[in-house]
Amino acid sequence: MHDIMPVNAPLLTLQLLQRQKDALPQAQRQVVDVILKDPGAAVLATVEQLAAQAGVSMPTIVRMCRRFGFDSVREFMVALAQTLAVSGSHLHRSVEAGDSTDAVISKITHAAASALTHLGRSLNPGGIDDVAATMAQASRIDCYSVGAASSFMAQELQSRLFRLGLTANAIFDAHQQLVSASTLGQGGVAFVISHVGRMPYTLEAARFAQEHGATVVALTQPDTPLADLADLLLPVSVPQDAVMRVGTEAYLAHLMVIEILMVRLAQILGPRVIGGMQQYKRLLETHGFDSYEYMGFQQPVQARRGDGKDAGPGTAGTKARPKVAKR
Repeated sequence: MHDIMPVNAPLLTLQLLQRQKDALPQAQRQVVDVILKDPGAAVLATVEQLAAQAGVSMPTIVRMCRRFGFDSVREFMVALAQTLAVSGSHLHRSVEAGDSTDAVISKITHAAASALTHLGRSLNPGGIDDVAATMAQASRIDCYSVGAASSFMAQELQSRLFRLGLTANAIFDAHQQLVSASTLGQGGVAFVISHVGRMPYTLEAARFAQEHGATVVALTQPDTPLADLADLLLPVSVPQDAVMRVGTEAYLAHLMVIEILMVRLAQILGPRVIGGMQQYKRLLETHGFDSYEYMGFQQPVQARRGDGKDAGPGTAGTKARPKVAKR
């Protein structure tokens, strides 16, 4: 179904909802209250979720939409989404300039939770498995990106793949992406991350990788040039941010997809890889820069206190805290 309103569709604004709310039956007023509290989250919610939040039945939602001139909940939500896109706050799609701190916290966290819930419903398990299976067999996985947010995602993905024991690189430079694309070959994977999905030189590298036999996986919005180009697509759809091109909700959604993909990939690779990840975690806990060994302790303070008495520096079985020379 296309998100296009009929030509003769009624006008819907938040001000209209607020103004006409008191004329509605109590149950329908409860629905409008939920919508006005977080319009962006309401757009992403299912009828079942909206009914549960308002404490009403699903037919009540339908009746409320008809009171405002819409034949279906779908038409009502499309009109609401279009209204938000045109007249949304420049602070956040759900936040108004006069909102209190409590309201800002509530609206932003609810909007993020709703966006992730929508992502969970929209992800295709078969698509996740196709990407995971391809990566499990890949001779090399090179992660391409452009821009601050996408480059962070590519770095995170490369780090997670490295911990799984796979050969992977994160490449941000345009020329290096072309060099990578020319050497991936059959069995290689070019994993391209771009929420905007239309960066010219990254698209060029993706095409070049395909021409040399590599598989292109894209983590991007659907219906973008990158999505159309990719062999395998991991689509991410979140509401447009009022301030940034790639907002917090897109940021969280990309991380969530990477997390899901890495867990599925670890399952495919098997117990040996999972055991290696656990060993790697223990290694960092013991020898990492933030470990107790590195800081001059063998174990946490709570453990060293034993029966509740502070063992203190120099106690047997512990290392003394390094002394700092006085000047």
